[in-house]
Amino acid sequence: MTNRQASEDRGPRLDSGTVIRTALELLDEKGLDALSIRAVADRLGVRMNTVLWHVKTKARMLELMADAVVGEAPLNDLPAPWDERVRELARRYRRALLAHRDGAALVVGTYAAEPHTLSFADTLVGALLDGGLDERETAWTTWTIIYFTLGLTQEEQAAAQQSPNGRLTNAVSETGYPALHRVLGHLDAESFDERLEFGLAAILARR
Repeated sequence: MTNRQASEDRGPRLDSGTVIRTALELLDEKGLDALSIRAVADRLGVRMNTVLWHVKTKARMLELMADAVVGEAPLNDLPAPWDERVRELARRYRRALLAHRDGAALVVGTYAAEPHTLSFADTLVGALLDGGLDERETAWTTWTIIYFTLGLTQEEQAAAQQSPNGRLTNAVSETGYPALHRVLGHLDAESFDERLEFGLAAILARR
């Protein structure tokens, strides 16, 4: 790249925030599988190298996108009781993921040690510490809540896109899978709000 090209690519009309906002717009329109550096560059009307100047790699772009999504979960006006604070944080986290197409899949695929992600984690850890958990319990309970919420939300978003139309019901017969058949009405339900609350209650029940 020439000095002139580099100067153009670092020009004032584009910054990393603009790149990430554009990438999130494309995510919402086309989904995670269709997202690429080229697609972002095309949307912005610039060269791929221009986008790469600001985000370095696609993996780095995805990390910044994931952090931006998590940053949409507000950390203010939380309940005072530690356990309700934890529940509310998980609810806000899920809503932030649901606000973007494939939001959970995006965040699952990254390990973003970025400001928004760290601030969310710090707030969740603080709530659990206030509940009297020791450091190890707090760290592992934080992971459990994050993993559970991400997994549930990823399933919810996949179900909305794939329209399974009772595939599980059709696949599980009483003779072939008797235990699954017995609870099938609950497994094939779309009660994701209730599942979230049930899971959080189970995680926090030992306290």
